[in-house]
Amino acid sequence: MVPPPRFDSVRFENYIPDARQPSQAEAVRTLDGFAAGLGGAGASGTGRRRWFRRETKPAAAAGPRGVYLDGGYGVGKTHLLASLWHATPAAPEQKAFGTFVELTNLVGALGFQQTVQTLSGHKLLCIDEFELDDPGDTVLVSSLLRKLVDAGVALAATSNTLPGKLGEGRFAAADFLREIQGLSAHFRPLRIDGEDYRHRGLPEAPAPFGDDVVTRAAHTTPGASLDAFPALLDHLSKVHPSRYGAMCDDIAAVCLTGVEPVPDQSTALRLVVLADRLYDREIPVLASGRPFDEIFSEEMLAGGYRKKYFRAISRLTALARDAKALPAAS
Repeated sequence: MVPPPRFDSVRFENYIPDARQPSQAEAVRTLDGFAAGLGGAGASGTGRRRWFRRETKPAAAAGPRGVYLDGGYGVGKTHLLASLWHATPAAPEQKAFGTFVELTNLVGALGFQQTVQTLSGHKLLCIDEFELDDPGDTVLVSSLLRKLVDAGVALAATSNTLPGKLGEGRFAAADFLREIQGLSAHFRPLRIDGEDYRHRGLPEAPAPFGDDVVTRAAHTTPGASLDAFPALLDHLSKVHPSRYGAMCDDIAAVCLTGVEPVPDQSTALRLVVLADRLYDREIPVLASGRPFDEIFSEEMLAGGYRKKYFRAISRLTALARDAKALPAAS
């Protein structure tokens, strides 16, 4: 449970705050201080236990032991979350980073008590894309985090929106704190304003290519995949989303023909997960058919999962920009 490849080298120092959004620079300062505050005599200290004196848990006296990064898609929340992981003075095995889905998968694989035991020795747990769509999973993870807080583990999280939550493209901190049931006192909300950095000051994404161009690029790019978009969507329905990351391993580029609007919400949500895993691994996407900003319907973009869809459009557009050189090389 470490930051994905795209975030291997991110640090607070290479986060570029928007000068028009002072909350971004303030977030860097606050998180840097939070990381420094985790460097006391604990998991990354001497490591020695005192036999004849009861150890005090660090959580109680230090105020909130968690931070919640509250902002819209593309303001760099994952960059900051991964930077916090890197900046925390502890060995990699004493801090964990994963998405909410990966955390629930861990509970499913190990069982609740074993997961508590496994993570209780950590100094920090970072949870990206905290899902609030499933009440059962939310209660499960809230119970897990409560056990970890009692064990002195510091927490950091970003989150997605609830179904039916309209308005801004971000999820309100007050709603997040209410949903995590009894853990709100342990989180300090950190508002991060701004526009999508993936497109800030950059040219528009390239228009889709022709089928022949995409096919030729796929055959001349080592490690590239080639799929018809409808066939890919059908395949995703037969693979558990927790396996999408493994499905992307050893893929150098994704080439898609016949991109078209997704037919239903279940398919759309599966595509969101795939877009996240491709983005994590920095895999360029070359496509023919419709532009990525046309694959989700107006109804979807106005509904409760709108934040996920806008994030997927943003990330797929960035990956399409990364793929611009593939046709020229073929």
